[in-house]
Amino acid sequence: MSSLIDFIRSTLNSDTLLGFWISVAIVILIAWLIHRLSTPLARRLVRLSAMARSKKPVSRERVRTLQGLISNVISIFGIVFAIAAILVLLNVSTNTIIWVIGLFTAGFGLGARPLVSDYLTGISFLFEDPYTIGEKVELVGDVQGIVEHVGIRTTTVRSYTGELYTIPNGEVRVIRNFSRGRFSLAEVTLKVDSADLEHTLILLEELNREASEILPNLLEPWQVISKHGELGGHTELTIVAKARFGRAAEMRTNMLAFLQKRLANAEIELAG
Repeated sequence: MSSLIDFIRSTLNSDTLLGFWISVAIVILIAWLIHRLSTPLARRLVRLSAMARSKKPVSRERVRTLQGLISNVISIFGIVFAIAAILVLLNVSTNTIIWVIGLFTAGFGLGARPLVSDYLTGISFLFEDPYTIGEKVELVGDVQGIVEHVGIRTTTVRSYTGELYTIPNGEVRVIRNFSRGRFSLAEVTLKVDSADLEHTLILLEELNREASEILPNLLEPWQVISKHGELGGHTELTIVAKARFGRAAEMRTNMLAFLQKRLANAEIELAG
């Protein structure tokens, strides 16, 4: 950076007011160019990184996320460069710069701690991979939707009702990522007469083997439980099954049809 400033000073007469403002304009122009080139530079860096570790392909969504984060970092570098270059052009002494930086750091640390936390968390997203663009997540309590943008300071999530949430990265503490689950749970509830309870349990155990062939999304044998454990004229049974990730709703419908037919053939009437 010092060589660039020396070049500007040698080209222009910085002792004059006009020369100073021209030098400042050149510095601002360079910072603006860095900002404008941040996106293609980030795209190039991500592409080179993906080529370096070609053994593990990177998803398109992850590439878009990394490009946005690296682009923001490059833009921030351009702003820092402009500020530092202007201070040099002003011939500010080293002691003064240290004093200003110390005062700025103290004020910034006290008044802008959340902002610092946002940026530090955003930078950590470069090395971690908690979520990427296009994934379904739940952040900051009950904010649930599809990730549309991941930046250095904020993350934007589009809810299912259309609203766009802008979440500071520093507030992201617990992340629930629905797009990276290994399985989904499908539950079906049956209410049978207590007199048919034993017969029903035996039948459900036998149907377990048949279900794995009829229901291709079933990952393992289902479990039959009673959530309430109450005795009476009727007993409520819950069938809990592990389905392939994202296929629980589809398999639940197939389970209902399958069980309804088999229970009817066994002459077991459902209560209620």
